[in-house]
Amino acid sequence: MTLINGVFNILATPFTEQGLVDEDSLQSLVEFQLKAGAVGLTILGIMGEVSKLTDAERDLITRVVIEQVNGRIPVIVNVTHTGTRVVINTAHRAAELGASGIMVAPPTNLRNLDAVGDFYRTISEAVSIPIVVQDEPVTTGVIMPASLLAGLGLNLIKLEEAPVPIKISRILEKNPDARIYGGLGGVFFLQELERGAVGTMTGFAYTEILVSIYKDFSEGRREKAAATFYKYLPLISYEGQIGVGLAVRKEILRRRGAIRCSDIRSPGLKLDRLAHDEISRVLDYVQLT
Repeated sequence: MTLINGVFNILATPFTEQGLVDEDSLQSLVEFQLKAGAVGLTILGIMGEVSKLTDAERDLITRVVIEQVNGRIPVIVNVTHTGTRVVINTAHRAAELGASGIMVAPPTNLRNLDAVGDFYRTISEAVSIPIVVQDEPVTTGVIMPASLLAGLGLNLIKLEEAPVPIKISRILEKNPDARIYGGLGGVFFLQELERGAVGTMTGFAYTEILVSIYKDFSEGRREKAAATFYKYLPLISYEGQIGVGLAVRKEILRRRGAIRCSDIRSPGLKLDRLAHDEISRVLDYVQLT
């Protein structure tokens, strides 16, 4: 299955109150995102709390999600690691389980750009399924300039270095064949589309809103797309706040019945009573429940 344009949901990882991976909620979350119109799922991302999962749990989540999807939409598996060999082995395992593609960020704090290029070339020679290059310098500490991303020979890019819209233009000027997906919670989604992005990969809890924006924009109803985007921007912005955004997202998913428990794994900032009240007020403001 090839990767298509549109809204990919970065799937949250639901846990039980005892802190175990909640397989039932994982399956229901997959169905929730399918119903919301996601054209694909990206699993084991930063917002999937991948750094807090054991190898066995990562394998479990990959298997459960791919089996639940059952070929209906593409599933991209994040296989980022500091070791090239580990990335390749994990990619092969993802392919074995039926992944449609992999997502890979550069190794943390790898500042030599020649080494970054070699890293991606080595992976592309060893892996047969599509590779999405993740440009997310806040977590990796690696700044990949537009010229590097345009010249890697890998045309699928998830771009998250702000200002994202300007970088999209710079990459497409150098490589018109690049297919760029935005991120950052969707906070610049409209501007990303205006600059030539083919979609987004984000975990925003109301996937159907992003789907509506994308559909209207891609079908020429740009004023309608903009009106929807700006109507819900207060919620997109609130959910995307640094430090507590994942907890907000999971709580909204719980309220929507997608998962049973909104707990995040330690360490992580949990919501206090006032934050729960804030969520309610923001949802009321944008007329959502």
